[in-house]
Amino acid sequence: MHIKPEIRILAIDDSPLINDNVIIIGAFFRGGEQLDGVLRSEVKKDGMDATDAIISMVRGSKYFSQVRIIMLDGITYAGFNPVDITRVFSETNIPVIVFMRSCPDFEKIRLALDHLPGSEKRWEIIQHAGRVYKIEQEKPVYIQFCGIDRESAFEIVRITSTHSNIPEPLRAAHLIATGVVLGESTGKA
Repeated sequence: MHIKPEIRILAIDDSPLINDNVIIIGAFFRGGEQLDGVLRSEVKKDGMDATDAIISMVRGSKYFSQVRIIMLDGITYAGFNPVDITRVFSETNIPVIVFMRSCPDFEKIRLALDHLPGSEKRWEIIQHAGRVYKIEQEKPVYIQFCGIDRESAFEIVRITSTHSNIPEPLRAAHLIATGVVLGESTGKA
């Protein structure tokens, strides 16, 4: 698969856990260079609605027909609200890449889930995301993916990591999500 440098990516990250309703932000990017739009939704802290919220955000967006990759910052949002990436792919027909700065400690995750309702379902969704792959670069990063081959997923992470080892679309989504919530909590939004 040939990856264009300006591939359209919707990167999604969540805001800090200040309330039970957690804002998720989608940053619509051209490759790793240009922000073209921002989307917003909410999910419940430690809920089970992240998959539905992301599917609705993507499908309801004016960018839906242009998005070629959905990039997630981790497999869970708002604490332990898991995203079923195979369902996101099947209901949007857009490949999904899950980005992680470090390799997940699945044993610790499994233990943490035991304190939440629906822990078995949460664990099943997390496991269903598939194998974790390491991308060797100055500082290694890790990904999971669905609907795309490994080499294409690696290439997309590399070409979008323009200013650090974190893909620029995810970095922007994180900055926006943090700014929106911290601005709201201080009354300066």
